[in-house]
Amino acid sequence: MSSWSIAQANLTSVGVLGFIFGFLASRVKSDVRIPDAIYQFLSIYLLIGIGLKGGHSLRDSNLSEIFTPALTTVACGIIIPLLAFFILAMIKNLSAVDRGSIAAHYGSTSLVTFSAALLFLESNKIFVEGFAPALLTVMEIPGLVVGIFLASRSSSEKVGWGATLKEVLLGKTVLLLVGGLFIGFITSNSGYEKVSPFFVDLLNGFLVLFLLHLGYLAGSNFGEIKKVGPKLAIFGLLFPILGGAIGVGAGTLIGLSVGGATMLGVLSASASYIAAPAAVSVALPKASPTLALTTSIGITFPFNLIIGIPIYLRFAELLGN
Repeated sequence: MSSWSIAQANLTSVGVLGFIFGFLASRVKSDVRIPDAIYQFLSIYLLIGIGLKGGHSLRDSNLSEIFTPALTTVACGIIIPLLAFFILAMIKNLSAVDRGSIAAHYGSTSLVTFSAALLFLESNKIFVEGFAPALLTVMEIPGLVVGIFLASRSSSEKVGWGATLKEVLLGKTVLLLVGGLFIGFITSNSGYEKVSPFFVDLLNGFLVLFLLHLGYLAGSNFGEIKKVGPKLAIFGLLFPILGGAIGVGAGTLIGLSVGGATMLGVLSASASYIAAPAAVSVALPKASPTLALTTSIGITFPFNLIIGIPIYLRFAELLGN
Protein backbone atom coordinates (compact mmCIF):
# COMPACT_ATOMS: atom_id res chain seq x y z
CA MET A 1 0.00 0.00 0.00
CA SER A 2 1.50 3.37 -1.03
CA SER A 3 1.81 6.31 1.36
CA TRP A 4 -0.85 8.20 -0.59
CA SER A 5 -3.24 5.25 -0.50
CA ILE A 6 -2.80 4.94 3.26
CA ALA A 7 -3.41 8.68 3.78
CA GLN A 8 -6.40 8.69 1.43
CA ALA A 9 -7.99 5.68 3.14
CA ASN A 10 -7.66 7.40 6.52
CA LEU A 11 -8.86 10.83 5.36
CA THR A 12 -11.98 9.33 3.79
CA SER A 13 -12.84 7.08 6.75
CA VAL A 14 -16.17 7.82 8.43
CA GLY A 15 -14.54 8.55 11.79
CA VAL A 16 -12.15 11.20 10.44
CA LEU A 17 -14.88 12.76 8.30
CA GLY A 18 -17.17 12.84 11.33
CA PHE A 19 -14.49 14.67 13.34
CA ILE A 20 -13.96 17.20 10.53
CA PHE A 21 -17.72 17.69 10.19
CA GLY A 22 -18.07 18.38 13.93
CA PHE A 23 -15.18 20.86 13.77
CA LEU A 24 -16.67 22.74 10.81
CA ALA A 25 -20.14 22.75 12.36
CA SER A 26 -18.80 24.43 15.49
CA ARG A 27 -16.98 27.05 13.42
CA VAL A 28 -20.24 28.08 11.72
CA LYS A 29 -21.92 28.23 15.16
CA SER A 30 -24.16 25.20 14.61
CA ASP A 31 -24.84 23.31 17.83
CA VAL A 32 -24.24 19.64 16.98
CA ARG A 33 -22.65 18.82 20.32
CA ILE A 34 -23.71 15.67 22.12
CA PRO A 35 -25.34 16.22 25.55
CA ASP A 36 -22.99 15.62 28.47
CA ALA A 37 -24.92 12.57 29.72
CA ILE A 38 -24.66 10.89 26.31
CA TYR A 39 -20.98 11.86 26.06
CA GLN A 40 -20.37 10.11 29.39
CA PHE A 41 -22.31 7.08 28.16
CA LEU A 42 -20.22 6.93 24.97
CA SER A 43 -16.92 7.11 26.87
CA ILE A 44 -18.02 4.30 29.23
CA TYR A 45 -19.32 2.24 26.29
CA LEU A 46 -16.02 2.57 24.37
CA LEU A 47 -13.93 1.66 27.41
CA ILE A 48 -16.02 -1.43 28.19
CA GLY A 49 -16.31 -2.43 24.50
CA ILE A 50 -12.58 -2.18 23.81
CA GLY A 51 -11.84 -4.02 27.05
CA LEU A 52 -14.31 -6.83 26.31
CA LYS A 53 -13.00 -7.31 22.79
CA GLY A 54 -9.38 -7.31 23.95
CA GLY A 55 -10.06 -9.55 26.94
CA HIS A 56 -11.77 -12.17 24.79
CA SER A 57 -8.87 -12.06 22.32
CA LEU A 58 -6.47 -12.66 25.21
CA ARG A 59 -7.99 -16.10 25.69
CA ASP A 60 -6.12 -17.22 22.58
CA SER A 61 -2.79 -15.78 23.78
CA ASN A 62 -0.37 -17.25 26.28
CA LEU A 63 1.68 -15.40 28.87
CA SER A 64 4.93 -15.73 26.94
CA GLU A 65 3.38 -13.92 23.94
CA ILE A 66 2.22 -10.98 26.05
CA PHE A 67 5.14 -10.60 28.49
CA THR A 68 7.68 -8.96 26.16
CA PRO A 69 5.17 -6.56 24.49
CA ALA A 70 3.84 -5.56 27.93
CA LEU A 71 7.36 -4.92 29.25
CA THR A 72 8.19 -2.92 26.11
CA THR A 73 5.00 -0.90 26.54
CA VAL A 74 5.92 -0.05 30.14
CA ALA A 75 9.37 1.07 28.92
CA CYS A 76 7.73 3.33 26.32
CA GLY A 77 5.38 4.63 29.01
CA ILE A 78 8.43 5.72 31.03
CA ILE A 79 10.57 7.05 28.18
CA ILE A 80 7.85 9.17 26.50
CA PRO A 81 7.05 11.45 29.49
CA LEU A 82 10.77 11.74 30.33
CA LEU A 83 11.50 12.96 26.80
CA ALA A 84 8.49 15.29 26.84
CA PHE A 85 9.51 16.81 30.18
CA PHE A 86 13.08 17.58 29.10
CA ILE A 87 12.15 18.77 25.59
CA LEU A 88 9.61 21.15 27.12
CA ALA A 89 12.46 22.74 29.08
CA MET A 90 13.28 24.57 25.83
CA ILE A 91 10.09 26.59 26.34
CA LYS A 92 11.45 29.00 28.94
CA ASN A 93 8.15 30.38 30.23
CA LEU A 94 6.83 26.94 31.21
CA SER A 95 7.08 26.11 34.90
CA ALA A 96 8.29 22.69 36.05
CA VAL A 97 4.76 21.93 37.28
CA ASP A 98 3.27 22.64 33.85
CA ARG A 99 6.02 20.66 32.13
CA GLY A 100 5.21 17.70 34.39
CA SER A 101 1.50 18.10 33.74
CA ILE A 102 1.98 18.11 29.96
CA ALA A 103 4.46 15.21 30.18
CA ALA A 104 1.85 13.19 32.12
CA HIS A 105 -0.76 13.88 29.43
CA TYR A 106 1.64 12.74 26.68
CA GLY A 107 2.90 9.77 28.69
CA SER A 108 -0.68 8.58 29.09
CA THR A 109 -2.78 7.36 26.16
CA SER A 110 -5.85 8.31 24.14
CA LEU A 111 -8.55 5.65 23.97
CA VAL A 112 -10.25 7.35 21.02
CA THR A 113 -7.03 7.62 18.97
CA PHE A 114 -6.37 3.95 19.75
CA SER A 115 -9.93 3.01 18.73
CA ALA A 116 -9.75 5.02 15.51
CA ALA A 117 -6.41 3.42 14.60
CA LEU A 118 -7.74 -0.06 15.34
CA LEU A 119 -10.80 0.62 13.17
CA PHE A 120 -8.59 1.94 10.37
CA LEU A 121 -6.31 -1.11 10.42
CA GLU A 122 -9.19 -3.59 10.65
CA SER A 123 -11.04 -1.90 7.77
CA ASN A 124 -7.88 -2.25 5.67
CA LYS A 125 -7.54 -5.91 6.73
CA ILE A 126 -4.23 -5.35 8.52
CA PHE A 127 -3.65 -7.89 11.29
CA VAL A 128 -3.31 -6.60 14.87
CA GLU A 129 -2.43 -8.84 17.81
CA GLY A 130 -5.42 -9.55 20.04
CA PHE A 131 -3.64 -8.32 23.16
CA ALA A 132 -3.33 -4.73 21.83
CA PRO A 133 -6.08 -3.37 24.17
CA ALA A 134 -4.13 -4.79 27.12
CA LEU A 135 -1.14 -2.66 26.03
CA LEU A 136 -3.41 0.40 26.12
CA THR A 137 -4.13 -0.33 29.78
CA VAL A 138 -0.48 -1.09 30.57
CA MET A 139 0.79 2.24 29.16
CA GLU A 140 -1.85 4.35 30.91
CA ILE A 141 -0.32 4.10 34.38
CA PRO A 142 3.49 4.64 34.11
CA GLY A 143 3.10 7.72 31.90
CA LEU A 144 0.92 9.47 34.48
CA VAL A 145 3.11 8.50 37.42
CA VAL A 146 6.39 9.56 35.74
CA GLY A 147 5.03 12.94 34.62
CA ILE A 148 3.69 13.74 38.09
CA PHE A 149 6.91 12.50 39.73
CA LEU A 150 9.07 14.75 37.50
CA ALA A 151 6.93 17.77 38.35
CA SER A 152 7.17 17.07 42.09
CA ARG A 153 10.96 16.57 41.96
CA SER A 154 11.58 19.72 39.93
CA SER A 155 9.40 22.11 41.93
CA SER A 156 8.18 22.80 45.43
CA GLU A 157 4.87 21.12 44.57
CA LYS A 158 3.90 18.63 47.27
CA VAL A 159 2.21 15.58 45.79
CA GLY A 160 -0.22 13.47 47.79
CA TRP A 161 0.75 10.09 46.33
CA GLY A 162 -2.02 8.18 48.07
CA ALA A 163 -4.78 10.25 46.47
CA THR A 164 -2.88 10.41 43.18
CA LEU A 165 -2.39 6.66 42.84
CA LYS A 166 -6.01 6.09 43.83
CA GLU A 167 -7.12 8.41 41.01
CA VAL A 168 -4.71 6.78 38.53
CA LEU A 169 -5.60 3.18 39.40
CA LEU A 170 -9.28 3.59 40.27
CA GLY A 171 -10.15 6.36 37.81
CA LYS A 172 -12.77 5.62 35.19
CA THR A 173 -10.39 4.94 32.30
CA VAL A 174 -8.14 2.33 33.90
CA LEU A 175 -10.87 0.70 35.98
CA LEU A 176 -13.30 0.25 33.07
CA LEU A 177 -10.59 -0.99 30.72
CA VAL A 178 -9.28 -3.50 33.24
CA GLY A 179 -12.82 -4.53 34.14
CA GLY A 180 -13.71 -5.03 30.47
CA LEU A 181 -10.52 -7.03 29.86
CA PHE A 182 -11.23 -9.23 32.89
CA ILE A 183 -14.87 -9.86 31.94
CA GLY A 184 -13.98 -10.57 28.31
CA PHE A 185 -11.24 -12.99 29.39
CA ILE A 186 -13.35 -14.86 31.95
CA THR A 187 -16.65 -15.15 30.09
CA SER A 188 -17.47 -18.14 27.93
CA ASN A 189 -17.69 -17.98 24.14
CA SER A 190 -21.49 -18.16 24.33
CA GLY A 191 -21.59 -15.39 26.93
CA TYR A 192 -19.38 -13.18 24.75
CA GLU A 193 -21.48 -13.89 21.65
CA LYS A 194 -24.65 -12.74 23.43
CA VAL A 195 -23.26 -9.24 24.12
CA SER A 196 -20.99 -8.82 21.08
CA PRO A 197 -23.82 -7.51 18.82
CA PHE A 198 -24.04 -4.48 21.12
CA PHE A 199 -20.51 -4.05 22.50
CA VAL A 200 -18.51 -5.09 19.42
CA ASP A 201 -20.66 -4.82 16.29
CA LEU A 202 -21.89 -1.31 17.16
CA LEU A 203 -18.53 -0.09 18.49
CA ASN A 204 -17.48 1.65 15.28
CA GLY A 205 -20.78 3.49 14.98
CA PHE A 206 -20.60 4.84 18.52
CA LEU A 207 -16.98 5.81 17.90
CA VAL A 208 -18.09 8.03 15.00
CA LEU A 209 -20.52 9.85 17.32
CA PHE A 210 -17.73 10.32 19.86
CA LEU A 211 -15.42 11.71 17.16
CA LEU A 212 -18.16 14.05 15.95
CA HIS A 213 -18.43 15.44 19.48
CA LEU A 214 -14.65 15.78 19.84
CA GLY A 215 -14.54 17.61 16.51
CA TYR A 216 -17.16 20.02 17.84
CA LEU A 217 -15.14 20.55 21.05
CA ALA A 218 -11.94 21.15 19.07
CA GLY A 219 -13.69 23.72 16.88
CA SER A 220 -15.36 25.42 19.85
CA ASN A 221 -12.05 25.78 21.68
CA PHE A 222 -10.07 26.77 18.61
CA GLY A 223 -9.38 30.19 20.10
CA GLU A 224 -7.66 28.54 23.07
CA ILE A 225 -5.08 26.97 20.75
CA LYS A 226 -3.73 30.44 19.95
CA LYS A 227 -3.13 31.03 23.66
CA VAL A 228 -0.78 28.06 24.14
CA GLY A 229 1.90 29.83 22.11
CA PRO A 230 3.69 28.81 18.92
CA LYS A 231 6.41 26.76 20.64
CA LEU A 232 3.93 24.60 22.52
CA ALA A 233 1.83 24.22 19.37
CA ILE A 234 4.92 23.01 17.48
CA PHE A 235 5.58 20.56 20.32
CA GLY A 236 2.01 19.27 19.98
CA LEU A 237 2.62 18.57 16.28
CA LEU A 238 6.18 17.23 16.29
CA PHE A 239 6.43 15.31 19.57
CA PRO A 240 3.82 12.72 18.51
CA ILE A 241 5.99 11.85 15.50
CA LEU A 242 8.96 11.24 17.81
CA GLY A 243 6.85 9.20 20.22
CA GLY A 244 5.25 7.28 17.36
CA ALA A 245 8.65 6.46 15.86
CA ILE A 246 9.86 5.16 19.25
CA GLY A 247 6.76 2.98 19.64
CA VAL A 248 6.88 1.61 16.09
CA GLY A 249 10.61 0.94 16.37
CA ALA A 250 10.22 -0.85 19.70
CA GLY A 251 7.28 -2.89 18.40
CA THR A 252 9.16 -3.95 15.29
CA LEU A 253 12.26 -4.81 17.35
CA ILE A 254 10.34 -7.25 19.57
CA GLY A 255 8.67 -8.91 16.59
CA LEU A 256 5.17 -7.44 16.55
CA SER A 257 3.29 -7.52 13.26
CA VAL A 258 3.06 -4.37 11.13
CA GLY A 259 -0.37 -3.72 12.65
CA GLY A 260 0.85 -4.39 16.19
CA ALA A 261 3.88 -2.11 15.78
CA THR A 262 1.58 0.58 14.37
CA MET A 263 -0.68 0.33 17.41
CA LEU A 264 2.27 0.63 19.81
CA GLY A 265 3.33 3.68 17.80
CA VAL A 266 -0.16 5.15 18.11
CA LEU A 267 -0.16 4.55 21.88
CA SER A 268 3.26 6.21 22.20
CA ALA A 269 2.21 9.17 20.04
CA SER A 270 -1.18 9.85 21.61
CA ALA A 271 -1.96 12.17 24.50
CA SER A 272 -4.64 11.67 27.14
CA TYR A 273 -7.55 14.04 27.66
CA ILE A 274 -9.69 11.82 29.89
CA ALA A 275 -7.54 10.03 32.49
CA ALA A 276 -4.66 12.52 32.70
CA PRO A 277 -6.67 15.69 33.51
CA ALA A 278 -8.37 13.93 36.42
CA ALA A 279 -5.12 12.52 37.87
CA VAL A 280 -3.13 15.73 37.33
CA SER A 281 -5.82 17.89 38.95
CA VAL A 282 -5.45 15.80 42.12
CA ALA A 283 -1.64 15.60 42.13
CA LEU A 284 -0.68 19.00 40.66
CA PRO A 285 -3.42 21.51 41.54
CA LYS A 286 -1.15 24.45 40.61
CA ALA A 287 -0.65 23.20 37.03
CA SER A 288 -2.57 25.02 34.30
CA PRO A 289 -5.30 22.67 32.99
CA THR A 290 -5.65 24.78 29.81
CA LEU A 291 -2.09 24.29 28.56
CA ALA A 292 -2.03 20.49 28.71
CA LEU A 293 -5.63 19.86 27.68
CA THR A 294 -5.64 22.34 24.78
CA THR A 295 -2.38 20.95 23.41
CA SER A 296 -3.48 17.32 23.71
CA ILE A 297 -7.05 17.54 22.42
CA GLY A 298 -6.76 20.68 20.28
CA ILE A 299 -3.49 19.96 18.47
CA THR A 300 -2.14 16.43 18.98
CA PHE A 301 -5.45 14.55 18.77
CA PRO A 302 -6.53 16.00 15.37
CA PHE A 303 -2.98 15.58 14.05
CA ASN A 304 -2.88 11.91 15.03
CA LEU A 305 -6.40 11.22 13.82
CA ILE A 306 -5.97 12.79 10.38
CA ILE A 307 -2.24 12.51 9.60
CA GLY A 308 -0.43 10.61 12.34
CA ILE A 309 -2.06 7.17 12.02
CA PRO A 310 -1.05 6.77 8.34
CA ILE A 311 2.48 7.99 9.20
CA TYR A 312 2.91 5.37 11.95
CA LEU A 313 1.59 2.65 9.67
CA ARG A 314 4.06 3.70 6.98
CA PHE A 315 6.89 3.65 9.56
CA ALA A 316 5.88 0.12 10.54
CA GLU A 317 5.73 -1.03 6.91
CA LEU A 318 9.17 0.38 6.15
CA LEU A 319 10.76 -1.15 9.25
CA GLY A 320 8.90 -4.41 8.74
CA ASN A 321 10.31 -4.73 5.24
